[in-house]
Amino acid sequence: MSLIRNPVLPGFHPDPSIVRVGEDYYLATSTFEWYPGVRVHHSRDLVNWRPLGGILTERGRLDLSGVPDSGGVWAPDLTYHDGLFHLVYGVMDNYALGYKDIANYLVTAPSIEGPWSDPVRLPGRGFDASLYHEDGRSWLLNMVFDSRPGRGFAGIELQPLEGGKPQLILPNRNITEGPHLYKIDGWYYLMVAEGGTGYEHGVTVLRSRSMAGPYEEDPAGPMLTSRHDPSLELQKAGHGCLVETPAGEWYVAHLVARPYHNRTCVLGRESALQRVEWVDGWPRVAGGVPAVEVAAPALPAHPWPAADGWNGLERDWSTLRRPPSPDWLAADHDGLTVHGGQSPYGLRGPSLVAHRVTAQKCSLEAVMRFEPGTVHQSAGITAYYNSRNWFYLAVTAEGLVLTSSDRGARTEHLLGPAAGEVRLRVEFDGPVVRFNHGPELDATVLSDEHADERVDGQMRAFGFTGAFAGFWVQDLAGEGCTARFERIRYEAAR
Repeated sequence: MSLIRNPVLPGFHPDPSIVRVGEDYYLATSTFEWYPGVRVHHSRDLVNWRPLGGILTERGRLDLSGVPDSGGVWAPDLTYHDGLFHLVYGVMDNYALGYKDIANYLVTAPSIEGPWSDPVRLPGRGFDASLYHEDGRSWLLNMVFDSRPGRGFAGIELQPLEGGKPQLILPNRNITEGPHLYKIDGWYYLMVAEGGTGYEHGVTVLRSRSMAGPYEEDPAGPMLTSRHDPSLELQKAGHGCLVETPAGEWYVAHLVARPYHNRTCVLGRESALQRVEWVDGWPRVAGGVPAVEVAAPALPAHPWPAADGWNGLERDWSTLRRPPSPDWLAADHDGLTVHGGQSPYGLRGPSLVAHRVTAQKCSLEAVMRFEPGTVHQSAGITAYYNSRNWFYLAVTAEGLVLTSSDRGARTEHLLGPAAGEVRLRVEFDGPVVRFNHGPELDATVLSDEHADERVDGQMRAFGFTGAFAGFWVQDLAGEGCTARFERIRYEAAR
């Protein structure tokens, strides 16, 4: 029997939205402050997945300059209706001090490869927007956010996409968000995420004979959660989305996390699949908990060709807050040429190209050629979470320097002279980060939990992404510098 091995998308791939079109399954995930916006993976058997790159690849369609850490693209929803793919997504410009400055957009395309339409601004007074299609019409769902002091999550709204007043169909229960609506055998099933995105996360299913409700909850309780069992390998299970195979088998795509011994999640939130059985008219997962191995559907096996260690930017690599463009980045068969950008704390024009950390044991290496002209220039390799939490081994005008940033507090170690061609390597080994120069470092600084910051009870920064390994070039005075990276190789143990 073929098995699905979870997570099916390891590393930073949260908030999965899954859709089947014929024999093809597509899974879209959140990308926050990273390009390309909304990564998509493709499968024909739900076991083997290949990256297709991202949907929002140009600044004209997605502007991430200046968005905060863990801002940007939140919770995409991918559906297919009347011969078109529909992608709904939110762009979070600010979430600090009790406000949520987010705009929701819709793009469409006849094929998953595009061409995608220009974004259309949608109504909506919150985030996690999704579409429901029925009889040639479409409805928009989203959670409602109330920014007045002491308020916050305010339930789930529904409104016709063509225009009309929004209607509250479910009041807030327990941080209710992530709605998806389905009509099956005369029932409307409303699937929501509840409990927040951390260790209390879960998937709840409610149903009604009317689209507008009222909705009753499955008497068996949450469809899926890890909150009651800290021994489970897969934690934070939540934010679900249903899909049906041609043979009538059902699965739910959802996010999970694989914490280390101290309950920190360096790999971020990942995507998994669970088999769904219908019991007394309710979709249920065995035991209501996420399993690492799940029976695959009765579909022909469809593995994809293995990717090389360096196979170009388009599918496996991401750039921070600005898309790849010739003015700062060039990729070819042999490697990367990167022009320097802003400082580590700059939110508009950094020059950082990175690969998601996808396993507790993994590594990235390259050979770099770089000659710094001034003390304002550096280039090297990084283990990165966000603008406040990172490690950076760089060639500078002073020599080889290892810099750590822990919630913005920097420390530097001068390791010795360096010039010309330098071999660079960073290795993740569970809770340890090692560079090929310098001491061992604490990998849990690069975790979701460590990135969360509150000041006087108010959220300062969210940790919604995951660790990256990448190449970073800094030109703080804009004097012009370039680094060349070749013999690039990323390796990960599964």
